[in-house]
Amino acid sequence: MSLLPSDGTFGSAQRQRIFRIVILAISVIYIGRLAWLQIIQGNVYKLKAEAQAIKQISTEPFRGMVYDRNGRAIVQNAPGFSITVTPYEFTDSACSRLSRILGTDVATIWADVRKSAAYNKFAPAKISSGRDVDFEVIAAIEEQRDSLPGVDLIVDPKRLYAFDGNASHLLGYVREVSERELATLGDAYAPGDITGKAGIEMSYEANVRGQKGLQFVAVNKNGQRVASFNDGKSDLPGLEGDDLYLGIDTDVQELAEKLLGNARGAVVAIDPRNGEIIALASKPDFNLRNFTGKTSQKYFNQVFRDPEQPFFSRVTQPVYAPGSTWKPVMALMGLQEGVITPTTRLVCAGGYRYGNRFALCHGGVHGLIDVSYALKVSCNSFFYQVGLKMGVEKFHYYAALFGFGQKTRIDLTEEGPGILPSRAFMDRRWGKGNWTDYALMNWGIGQGEVQVTPLQLCAYTAAIANDGVWCQPHAVREIYSKKLKKKYSTSYESRKIPIEQKWFDLVQDALSGVIEEGTGRSLKSLNLSICGKTGTAQASRGKPDQSWFMCFAPKDNPRIALVVTGEGKGFGASFAVPIAGKLLDLFFNRTWPADVPRDSTWLKQPGSTPTKIAEQDTLPQQRGPFARPYKERPVAPVPRPTVPVASAAVHR
Repeated sequence: MSLLPSDGTFGSAQRQRIFRIVILAISVIYIGRLAWLQIIQGNVYKLKAEAQAIKQISTEPFRGMVYDRNGRAIVQNAPGFSITVTPYEFTDSACSRLSRILGTDVATIWADVRKSAAYNKFAPAKISSGRDVDFEVIAAIEEQRDSLPGVDLIVDPKRLYAFDGNASHLLGYVREVSERELATLGDAYAPGDITGKAGIEMSYEANVRGQKGLQFVAVNKNGQRVASFNDGKSDLPGLEGDDLYLGIDTDVQELAEKLLGNARGAVVAIDPRNGEIIALASKPDFNLRNFTGKTSQKYFNQVFRDPEQPFFSRVTQPVYAPGSTWKPVMALMGLQEGVITPTTRLVCAGGYRYGNRFALCHGGVHGLIDVSYALKVSCNSFFYQVGLKMGVEKFHYYAALFGFGQKTRIDLTEEGPGILPSRAFMDRRWGKGNWTDYALMNWGIGQGEVQVTPLQLCAYTAAIANDGVWCQPHAVREIYSKKLKKKYSTSYESRKIPIEQKWFDLVQDALSGVIEEGTGRSLKSLNLSICGKTGTAQASRGKPDQSWFMCFAPKDNPRIALVVTGEGKGFGASFAVPIAGKLLDLFFNRTWPADVPRDSTWLKQPGSTPTKIAEQDTLPQQRGPFARPYKERPVAPVPRPTVPVASAAVHR
């Protein structure tokens, strides 16, 4: 039976139009749907398909190692394992199971997963509770792998500190990137990555972090790897971070930390010839080993909120009155400006009267004395008068030449500028006309508004030792580039302070006299040619005095400039000088003091007598590719000014 009319036509024209419209509508629907799936949503489904077949996994590079001045690897890397989660493949049941394995609540895991999903839901990301997991967790993950879609294990290197000390404010620590950092650091970082948070770990992050690699693996329906893709030929290898070579003497650093003990204070030592940091110890500090691998937020907050402020670097950040350690710069500026000469004698009658005020001299009555003797006995009266003679502008100018009132620009991220008062500063603080030149008397003995950091004071000590050449302090002396496969030296500023050499000679002789017959004479037994100056600075608000000692040795061709300070420790001669003596003995004679325990597994422990540190004791097995006994790095001479020095010193 035929549905067509007897003439063989389909029917009326209207029926033909309806049929065509239906066919067209069906075609449009199919074509539109295909376009939606293949063009509009094509990339989404392509990623989903690839996620079920081939997965890209980032491989973590080893951070660059850190070596001391003798090539000893003090910061190394140790393999660890961390758990990653691919948000797109992760399920509620997997989260519950993972929660039981890790002993972490479900909400915490989902919070990390959602943070990762906002970044890239198809990429595996580390979760905070799954970092640096132990063998039991690894075994449980492997055993229950089929029930944990989206969960995987990766090798995640962690820091290993191979010395008996912390150096926490110098080395710094690493920690997981924050959401704010992810927004500013760009595509180089992903959730769960670590970054340097302080010290050289932060300053040299771009060097030491290395470059991630890419590994392509075949995965099953749960998104878990089952085999390498293309036999690993498509993988992109990562690049280890650059190695850092420091100027630090690890033995001196360890001893400095032990000698400070529980005191609130600092030790900093600099090579005056080039500005390299030999030691940088701040107390209280924190144990870097607790910040490698898994660090709980609770522990971090506990350290952060500690009233002793262990994160605070007392070498680079605080502001202390320098006390009598300031007197050498007063002598130098007074001699250079001509307000005193080597033979000028000023009277000390047990103090000095200014108007209706009588400022005491702590050393009793010294009588008529010259500048050399005033430095040896630390006469306040003499330097009260030098401060008054200098005036505000010249005082500020000369002190600024030594780097006071400004950051040294050390290659660490945490540093304060201190306070170097000027006329504008005093007008802002006290009001114009509300202060008098009596302030200059206080400044002359390192009190009042003058505030310094121990690092500034050590750089200034090094400049005096180096005949007026100020070198920018720095921790890193060389970097080995893994990409270029070569080692190169870092460059830092040095400048000649426009003060005549004869005045530096005079001050150096006077500082030598402090050790021979002054407040530092307890160091004579070391048989080293030491120049030094003690200081006892009055603290504000009735707090105990600040203890100071600055020194350098040997007097001719000095190799170390050292500053020791302690909050509330009183006389410099009683607290700071003994610490400095033991550090100098170790630096020059390699003798570890018998009364200081040494429990390092890396180094030989001392016996009942002073321990001579042999080369094999200070250089453990793991050493850098360029390890060698430390060889002095030549320092390029700094040309003297072409204009007469005296005329160059006029205030500008």
